[in-house]
Amino acid sequence: PLPTYDEVLVCTPDTKEEEVELIVRRALSSDSQNQKIYCLLGAEKLVYKVSKQLESHFFRLLQSSTVPDYRFIIFCNAKVHNSYVITAFDTYKVAIPCYSKTEIQAYLSTHLKVPCGTAPVAQAFEEPYQQNVKFVFSNRAGMGR
Repeated sequence: PLPTYDEVLVCTPDTKEEEVELIVRRALSSDSQNQKIYCLLGAEKLVYKVSKQLESHFFRLLQSSTVPDYRFIIFCNAKVHNSYVITAFDTYKVAIPCYSKTEIQAYLSTHLKVPCGTAPVAQAFEEPYQQNVKFVFSNRAGMGR
């Protein structure tokens, strides 16, 4: 399943050390073996002090963790070269291949199907196949459209 709200931290320059520590603790705790995927999005935006704390918490908790297959993903913009997070976790770096919009849509249409008879929200869309996830974009964000 896709990550839920408690598994994702969207980073900004205002992200606090406590928020970063909490998600790292969740990812490396013994409770994390329930197949959750913990994610930091835009980690390159973290300020230096918070980035250092992320590294410190991660490696400290990793040493004391008994979870062999934790699921913790840090997403960073590859074009940003002055980020401490990118440097600190460079040995764990994985390049993600680029796919076309058509390839992504085909993948999502086959993997994110709504089970038959349980799609009241998905029925709002007029497409022949029902999916669990829809992305809605607006030119007037925040206007309730």
